[in-house]
Amino acid sequence: MTTEVTTRATGFWYDDGSRIDAVDVLNALRRYRTAESASQRRAREALGIGENAMAALRVLVDADAAGRTVNAKQLAERLGITAASTSALVDRLVRTGHVERHPDPTDRRGVILSASGPAMRRALLVIDDLESRTLGVADRLSTEDAAVIVGFLDEMTAMVDAVDSGSRA
Repeated sequence: MTTEVTTRATGFWYDDGSRIDAVDVLNALRRYRTAESASQRRAREALGIGENAMAALRVLVDADAAGRTVNAKQLAERLGITAASTSALVDRLVRTGHVERHPDPTDRRGVILSASGPAMRRALLVIDDLESRTLGVADRLSTEDAAVIVGFLDEMTAMVDAVDSGSRA
């Protein structure tokens, strides 16, 4: 990537007005967020699940890949939802074959959750396809461009988080 990408300007490529400015960056970020949201919606629709269910599957898949187990309390904390909502969510995911409950080997009363079954394999295919495509785009960035983008997105994240909490970054 280069900062000499042209944008909405009508002049020659070397015209000062042809360089990307802050508005172009924010518009590109908005377009990406819109496209990503639409992609997530399509994936959820293809799997027949909602937003929290998709987030729960992501938590379980990531935990499995890291060799960790997840119980309902941990899932609730990660999703930021109540125990009752988590219980209803897990019940739905078990009914649809996306999740299985297993006895916790370290706590006889406890239950651990895992992503499972044919429905889960479909979910993983959808998730893996999206991740593979996005990784392919990111892999084409130079180290310098990647550092700039990561810094920018981290700063934007901090700013948005600060606005949500009512403070200024």
